[in-house]
Amino acid sequence: MNEKNPTPPAGADGSPAARAEDIALARRLLADAPDAALAVLDDSGHPFVSRVLVATDRDGTPFLFVSALSHHTRALIRDGRCSLLVTETGKGDPLAHPRLTLQAMAAPVARDAPERDRLRQYFLDRHPKSALYIDFQDFLFIRLMPIKGHLVAGFGSTAMLTAHAVLNET
Repeated sequence: MNEKNPTPPAGADGSPAARAEDIALARRLLADAPDAALAVLDDSGHPFVSRVLVATDRDGTPFLFVSALSHHTRALIRDGRCSLLVTETGKGDPLAHPRLTLQAMAAPVARDAPERDRLRQYFLDRHPKSALYIDFQDFLFIRLMPIKGHLVAGFGSTAMLTAHAVLNET
């Protein structure tokens, strides 16, 4: 991008590459989202979407706290490919508000993993009512390791984001 060409170079799919303000918006959408639409592949290979509570780790990696009994959790364990949609809502046309679709790979967190206590506290901070079930044995944490993202910042404003851009890495 330069003064003669204010448009960033296009991504592989033709979408504009992310600008600093796109990256900041994507990170904010992910950090602020209390819930999201989670798309998984069911055992037939078809997409299955559910609504989940979401939180983010200190590096911006989103994670879920889900029951092993749920359809979406079983699907994530069988095939970790997934997509998470977080949105900002407001008055007027819902399609005029920003949203981020994040393609990711699910990574279940072992019960004895060193980061489990930190994730537990982050999740409780984000979702205080989860204290009712945070210690249930059939629940587990699943980190969603970003692959790439697609930001719609508003009507006609889109950008592709790398995993690195989505995370709070320096």
